[in-house]
Amino acid sequence: MSLRLGDIAPNFQAKTSVGEIDFYEYLGNSWGILFSHPADYTPVCTTELGRTAALKEEFAKRNVKVLALSVDPVDKHLGWISDINETQNCEVDFPIIADEDRKVSELYEFIHPNASATATVRSLVIIGPDKAVKLIITYPASTGRNFVEILRVIDSLQLTANYSVATPANWQHGEDVIVVPAVKTEDAFQKFPKGLTIVKPYLRYTPQPNID
Repeated sequence: MSLRLGDIAPNFQAKTSVGEIDFYEYLGNSWGILFSHPADYTPVCTTELGRTAALKEEFAKRNVKVLALSVDPVDKHLGWISDINETQNCEVDFPIIADEDRKVSELYEFIHPNASATATVRSLVIIGPDKAVKLIITYPASTGRNFVEILRVIDSLQLTANYSVATPANWQHGEDVIVVPAVKTEDAFQKFPKGLTIVKPYLRYTPQPNID
């Protein structure tokens, strides 16, 4: 069965670069990102893990915990982390799962047989505090992730989880948002005291409600 948006993310126990973990215990009440890598000592993955480490404060202020995965063993992970820290000028201190038996990869469908029968694709899953899957992004192994976009979608997910709004195309934190159709216009004026811009009855903008 395919893992889809809204599904409860499967729990698992695994060996990682920082010891054994239980996924749910690791996440606690935080948001979570689980992302896969085709293999250790690969160049694109090296830059991605370095970028993740460099964004540690950005993830922390959004209450997001990150967890990476590769099908190689822990000792190989530790050697690779040393290389990442050296070449990317960072400190990788988040767990990297040693998924040698591909148990987690199969649980989260990170292996796509038409792409590779053994290596994971470059998938990323964002999980909410309720343990539900909020976003799935999958790239081919050859294409590195855009972490600006990952932070942007986290901002959107967290905003829209708490307010009756949606974010328009190319939205960035601080820009106007769209009032969802379920909110009637007469109610929207009260619900969003910063005001409304009504372009069409179904297209109504309001300033981002969770910032001053």
